[in-house]
Amino acid sequence: MVRIAVTRRIDPDARSVLENIGDVTMWDSDLPPDPEQLAAMLADSDAALTLLTDRIDGPLLDRCPNLKVVSNLAVGYDNIDVPACTARNVAACTTPNVLTQTTAELAFTLLLAVARQIIPAADAARNGDWKTWYPFRFLGRDVAGLTLGIIGLGRIGLAMAKMGLAFGLNVIYTGGQSNNEFREVSLDELLQTADIVSLHVPATPATHHLIGRRELAIMKPDAMLINTARGPVVDTDALVAALHEGRLFGVGLDVTDPEPLPADHPLYTFERVTILPHIASASEATRLQMSDLAAKNIVAVLEGSEPPHCLNPEVLADA
Repeated sequence: MVRIAVTRRIDPDARSVLENIGDVTMWDSDLPPDPEQLAAMLADSDAALTLLTDRIDGPLLDRCPNLKVVSNLAVGYDNIDVPACTARNVAACTTPNVLTQTTAELAFTLLLAVARQIIPAADAARNGDWKTWYPFRFLGRDVAGLTLGIIGLGRIGLAMAKMGLAFGLNVIYTGGQSNNEFREVSLDELLQTADIVSLHVPATPATHHLIGRRELAIMKPDAMLINTARGPVVDTDALVAALHEGRLFGVGLDVTDPEPLPADHPLYTFERVTILPHIASASEATRLQMSDLAAKNIVAVLEGSEPPHCLNPEVLADA
């Protein structure tokens, strides 16, 4: 019987899908295994259902000679060295599409929360700082008529753009798929023009610190920055420096660098910075669909059929 490692607790139905074809070992903790624990867990496994907190690279794969498939419970895969997987004939799979709308909704939620200063106002109500009706406190910005700049018009970026249209925003974009519904501009023009900049790019060497000191300096001084992509897309130190200089109206981050962000990090000192614990896909329905899809990727590879979403399908042809 095949051995399947699951590196965190998943939906029982998805686990049952895996148990129908093999012996499943699941890491029974809310915290991920450390690198040594991960290697020991995967050492004799034929398949692994992983999370973005699990680094799957060449040295680890060399310790797992039986591994045939790694299925990431995420649309992103910056934790997986895909070329290393390909070189060792390990299929690398992900769970896109099922989280598109959910992630875009969270991004737009952050946009509205930052624009209307929801978190500072809610904190004031909760901690007793709300004493009366204030005519000039917690003043936010109306979003209708502003310009929303989408960096990365993929599935999630496109869903975000359409929400922007529904709220009366002017939408521009750079990168991703061509779309005649919106105006495509250069990155610099977008940063100089947009009132709200929303990031929807994968974490790659090309996007590392895509938003750094220079980019923050050319943004409008009262612009808003929203990041639901990956933390390293933004240079955290540069962002802190820009905020200290009084730049940006507000920032909404679902992802940070490092992640999690230490509780004493200076980003927490800015009232108009909203930080969430990477929950963009965290709706019950979406996480269930992600678990199911991750399990189906594994089943397909182990049974010799084409998985729903494989990053290196060439290894399947060689199998």
